[in-house]
Amino acid sequence: METFDLKAHAAHPARFVSGVAARILALDADWLTLRWKVDGAGALVVPPFAGRARTDGLWQTTCFELFVKAPGAESYAEFNLSPSERWAAYDFAGYRAGMAERAVERAPVCTPRRGGSVLIFDAAIPVRALPPLPWVYGLTAVIEEEGGVKSYWAMAHPPEKPDFHDPACMAGRLAAPEAS
Repeated sequence: METFDLKAHAAHPARFVSGVAARILALDADWLTLRWKVDGAGALVVPPFAGRARTDGLWQTTCFELFVKAPGAESYAEFNLSPSERWAAYDFAGYRAGMAERAVERAPVCTPRRGGSVLIFDAAIPVRALPPLPWVYGLTAVIEEEGGVKSYWAMAHPPEKPDFHDPACMAGRLAAPEAS
């Protein structure tokens, strides 16, 4: 699967973070596994461990996100995944409209690993919590550094301001498996 070098929105540059890459690692019958790699993470604010629980407002500090929808659909799902192991999942009927909690029977698994100036963040989302394939998707990250500096990273951005809900941010494509 393709690795995406995410781009920081020009209006909110990072201070020390030099890059964020994201990719789908695997998709099987049970789990979608994702990975984000943050380079230059020495001053990164990493939320402390809090245990697995659904929690709103994760995007207010370092948080990794997946937006996913069917091609051509107005509705989409959003997953927020925190190094604290907290998570959130929402459904939207359209662009920032009709928000509701998305049903997730089993909590996603979030695993941060930090070494030197790198943070690796892996997340596994139960396949049953995801819309059926094919997908248009966006991998994004809110990165907070010491001093309250926040940068917003996405596969693509709308020009005016960071907005991960904008269809421009959903630049990834994943086809349905071919029948055998």
